[in-house]
Amino acid sequence: MSASNNTGSQLCPGCRKLINRSVDRCPYCQMKHPGSRLKNVFLANSKSDVDRLVTALITANVVMFILSIAIDPRLTGFNPFEFLAPTNQSLLVLGSTGTLPLFQLQRWWTLVSASFLHGGLLHLVFNMLALRQLAPLMILEFGPNRTITLYTLGGVGGFLVSSLAGVSFTIGASAAICSLMGALLYYGKSRGGVYGRDVFSQIGGWALGIALFGFLVPGINNWGHGGGMAVGALLAYLLGYREIKLETFSHRVLAMSCIIGTGLILAWSCLNGILYLLFGG
Repeated sequence: MSASNNTGSQLCPGCRKLINRSVDRCPYCQMKHPGSRLKNVFLANSKSDVDRLVTALITANVVMFILSIAIDPRLTGFNPFEFLAPTNQSLLVLGSTGTLPLFQLQRWWTLVSASFLHGGLLHLVFNMLALRQLAPLMILEFGPNRTITLYTLGGVGGFLVSSLAGVSFTIGASAAICSLMGALLYYGKSRGGVYGRDVFSQIGGWALGIALFGFLVPGINNWGHGGGMAVGALLAYLLGYREIKLETFSHRVLAMSCIIGTGLILAWSCLNGILYLLFGG
């Protein structure tokens, strides 16, 4: 005779501590009905889930870059910044954003898709290295669900700010990455103490470096970087971090909404790209 699915032990989906599956409320984080199958469908906090999250983000960026190159590669010389660079037409088809796509073409979905497009191989590599460096700290202090929300909505907010500032054409994961930096700056300042000051100092150094790079190198979307940081800090304030508030079911729902929305938009972007590749403009 098989045992009931409602008995036995499990890790609480809220705080990841061992509990009885049948309890009405987690004794540690007070989550109601932690044994609910619905709550356990959403993202967990195990190391394997964290690794999968970072890998999924990087994979999505790489796939979109390969598609942008396949659609319309730019044939250049040996300029490292333009090596394996897609054309503006290719990026426009796949969902670059800015004043032209948003306000003239009414392609509001590009506020999401633009975070997964890059103008060249070095652009992609630099952003993915930054993401790989920042994501583990973000997930440690905010949890995977809030990290997803901060990355997605921070990118949207950064691009919206830059478009309102008049940037006509923009792409890249840097607005979303800057949102993570803004969240960590807020965390370091809010938490305080030696650890908080260390986090604030380290991320502040990164932010200063990005600002200097943006003013020295032409073509950098400084409005997107600054907007992403500001939106990230605001979202961190609204969502909280682990030391003051454990991730809740609402955080999971918000994160899953971001995942589903992003997935649908990238699918639409890829469909546009494939149709353009097959039939041309």
